[in-house]
Amino acid sequence: MSRHQQPIRGEPSATQESVAPAGAPRNSLLARIAATLPELRKSERSVAQTVLARPDEVLHLSIAEMARRVGASQPTVARFAAAMGFSGYKEFKLRLAQSLASGVPFVHQDVRPDDPVELVTSKVLDRTIGALIDVRNHLDPVAVKRAILILAGARRIDCYGVGNSGIVALDAQHKLFRYGVPTAAYVDTHAMGMAASVLKRGDAVLAISASGRTSDTLVAVEIARESGAKVVAITQRGSPLAKLATAALYADVPEDPDLYAPMVSRLAHLAIIDVLSVGIALELGPALPKRLERSKQTLRDKRVRVPNVG
Repeated sequence: MSRHQQPIRGEPSATQESVAPAGAPRNSLLARIAATLPELRKSERSVAQTVLARPDEVLHLSIAEMARRVGASQPTVARFAAAMGFSGYKEFKLRLAQSLASGVPFVHQDVRPDDPVELVTSKVLDRTIGALIDVRNHLDPVAVKRAILILAGARRIDCYGVGNSGIVALDAQHKLFRYGVPTAAYVDTHAMGMAASVLKRGDAVLAISASGRTSDTLVAVEIARESGAKVVAITQRGSPLAKLATAALYADVPEDPDLYAPMVSRLAHLAIIDVLSVGIALELGPALPKRLERSKQTLRDKRVRVPNVG
């Protein structure tokens, strides 16, 4: 994507369309389709909704039969498969079959206005637990290792995020700067672009975006790549950001349509940051604990001492 092209839409707020119909199986691929619904073209969305409603039936449909079922053309079905990151409809059906056979159910229960507080608590926490289990089971260890090596070997790390993703970027900066690597978080889009322009070869960017389609983040990442930096992305599979990244880590988590801000995806992203943080610490080796101990001592000096009792 060139910086002179039409900007890509920013991260969408969750809508009713982003959730699979009640009773649909929950696994990584179906969750990804549900999360991508708002970004699809209207014709492709009808294909996605059919897959979400009747995934088992879709496995037995040819591309021509699928096109007739949804009232669309065969190229539309092919475009849907491509939008989900597959080379074609056949590869999409193969992955769907594998996902239905082995995927961990994705817990999804929308909170209702008349739910008592104890039910709200269980629904929210069950949804979060289900999402984290799903991310754990589908996070690519090869991509995680590559991301760790990039960040551990970086001369400088810039963390990019807009909106709720900016909160995750700040958390990443808070964890990584203690390792002795110059680290900054940029949540202002103007500063993000300017910072990207002064990066050099040997620097790294950690870019976070739930949709992977936020135009300002994409532009900054393009500038960073042009400057010679490598990019680690935490985002949605098949998104523009994933395609720009040197290493991409996926958290395909649909959000509750009744909530105003992303919650589950934010927690999934924070968990991935924790994985990277621990991995980088291990990669940096035995010299790191001494550095961390010095930083911990500064915190101890700021705490109120509790007198001994007894």
